[in-house]
Amino acid sequence: MSNTFTENLTIEKFSYDNKIVKYFTIATLVWGTVGLIVGLLLAFQLYFPVLSLNLQYTTFGRIRPVHTNAIIFAFVGNAIFMGVYYSLQRLCKARMFSDLFSKLHFWGWQLIIVLAALTLLLGITTAKEYAELEWPVDILIALVWVIFAINFFGTIVKRREKHLYVAIWFYIATVVTIAVLHIVNSIEIPVTLFKSYSVYAGVQDALVQWWYGHNAVAFFLTTPYLGLMYYFLPKAANRPVYSYRLSIIHFWTLIFIYIWAGPHHLLYSSLPDWAQSLGTVFSIMLIAPSWGGMINGLLTLRGAWDKVREDAVLKFMVVAVTAYGMATFEGPMLSLKNVNALAHFTDWIISHVHTGALGWNGFLTFGILYWLVPRLFRTELYSKKLANYHFWIGFLGILFYIIPMYWAGIAQSLMWKQFTPDGILQYPNFLETTLQIKPMYLIRGIGGLFYFSGFLMMVFNLVKTMKQGSFADNEDAEAPPMIKTLRTDKATSFLGKHRLLESRPFQFTLVAVVMVLVGGLIEIIPTFAIKSNIPTISSVKPYTPLEVQGRDLYIREGCLGCHSQLIRPFRSETERYGDYSKAGEYVYDHPFTWGSKRTGPDLMREGMKYPNLWHYLHMQDPTSVSPGSIMPKYSWLHTQTLDISTTEAKINALRSIGVPYEVGFDKIANAELQKQAELIAQDLQKQGIDVTSDKEIIALIAYLQRLGTDIKAK
Repeated sequence: MSNTFTENLTIEKFSYDNKIVKYFTIATLVWGTVGLIVGLLLAFQLYFPVLSLNLQYTTFGRIRPVHTNAIIFAFVGNAIFMGVYYSLQRLCKARMFSDLFSKLHFWGWQLIIVLAALTLLLGITTAKEYAELEWPVDILIALVWVIFAINFFGTIVKRREKHLYVAIWFYIATVVTIAVLHIVNSIEIPVTLFKSYSVYAGVQDALVQWWYGHNAVAFFLTTPYLGLMYYFLPKAANRPVYSYRLSIIHFWTLIFIYIWAGPHHLLYSSLPDWAQSLGTVFSIMLIAPSWGGMINGLLTLRGAWDKVREDAVLKFMVVAVTAYGMATFEGPMLSLKNVNALAHFTDWIISHVHTGALGWNGFLTFGILYWLVPRLFRTELYSKKLANYHFWIGFLGILFYIIPMYWAGIAQSLMWKQFTPDGILQYPNFLETTLQIKPMYLIRGIGGLFYFSGFLMMVFNLVKTMKQGSFADNEDAEAPPMIKTLRTDKATSFLGKHRLLESRPFQFTLVAVVMVLVGGLIEIIPTFAIKSNIPTISSVKPYTPLEVQGRDLYIREGCLGCHSQLIRPFRSETERYGDYSKAGEYVYDHPFTWGSKRTGPDLMREGMKYPNLWHYLHMQDPTSVSPGSIMPKYSWLHTQTLDISTTEAKINALRSIGVPYEVGFDKIANAELQKQAELIAQDLQKQGIDVTSDKEIIALIAYLQRLGTDIKAK
């Protein structure tokens, strides 16, 4: 038996800060509304391209990252902080470490969201998926996250409860891992206040980005929500968590395995095969811990299923946990190469992503809000009937969204790969596929309308609940101080050792950091350190100054949101697009532009496939050369003057990160730019186009005509 001494305990009185929870609650509702409105606009633009309004700031390419950032970091982000600030105080039996830090965190995060929306609409973007924000905003994100981390760990230090509950384990993994992911992926060289280049290029940039991108889903959309599940689901069901032992296995295996899985986004790409294989193996292994968490959540409801039928809160939570299980089964299946060969670049992936976003994140958030708001405002929910209506219309919205997208994705893949008996592509024109699945886009939009209608019902219901209630900024509480014990023996059992680790938060955090970093280091370091992993090709040269400017316009307009630049080694793709992509072709691409979805055809070998006139007309009005196209018009490119004041700075920045421009080339870069621009303008003028060489369209044409021309297949 252990020898301990216990101090005389006195009950301490304190209060919980509910005001900060209310702030994040309101922000969740506001930004959720904004994010869903933008998502609806995107959905219907694919069926009605006219909804882009022929405006520079409302095209699909500009507003798609606004939607993803609004949902992930504004809606889900504020919901995470709402749940963490509420649950952490009660699990630690302590007020947050600093009220000032809580306020700085809240207002800093809202500032980040506003800056994100403004910069992305203006085309100020790094082009990295889920990490599009430019370097000043990246720095602000890091500062605000540090404030949150200090407040979070400070609260744990002053806790009155010795052992950390399982929800806090997942919060810890989130706080430390997101910091590492953000910093590593955001290393960039500034060019101007609103422009930077990733220090990584091509294949290396792709690996780092999807190491970040996959784990942003893992450690921002999953681990904190698992923490919220472990707190709010037992509270709502009034049942203890099904299995403490399963919680331990779930947590440690999940955070260790998840970090390895990023390369499954890059199967059949130019990434080294060994890295692709690691991503696949660990993705398959993810099924076990993910389903362990789902089972632990659902079995917590044992004996409470009668209550589930009546309680909208539990309905939302049950569907959320089930959607988590389905998405985390489908993800590993999509990492199998034979399945990935069918699904990648199609709307199947869009359906998969939204199963998690709408079902797991959305429905769990709704359940938490319906449970939390009445308690914050010390009243009953305004309308339980309306909450149940919300559940059913939201659930119907999910079905109307994901089923058509699965259908569209399978149709896309089969049509892309179909050959005639004579060995010729059945559908050589990419647009044939797009026209075939347009009805699916319309049904998807209707599903989004259902989902959004339910969301508005919830907003109305919760606002009425707030108005009829009585809110207190500070909630009185009392608890004895944490019992300090002096142990003279050591725990020997597995559970005993883990209980000991739970009582030591910094040791716990250190172990979690090591578990998380191992996989990332093993995948990333060899890709950078071993030159043979990324072989160079002597014929591949840096972009000319005009092509650099054109590439930046391509990124500004979000073209890579609909077009890939990655030809996989399938006969169907090489017949359609040309020779498959080589790692050495991307060595000067800062950032990489492989894309993750083909709403339009791949552009890897676009160079010299069409004359300059075709590109000019295509950007002016896509339907003039591709009848039925759903691409918006980019007419402003034909009237806006290209800003060449940044050319010198861009050349210098690229040279500083390894692009082999000669010393002094920056001084003559604009002269070279103007020579090349004049040649393109003269060619267009011969075709009867009244255009001058200083227009943005000239630079974009130069870039498009360069793509894939450095090497030629025999």
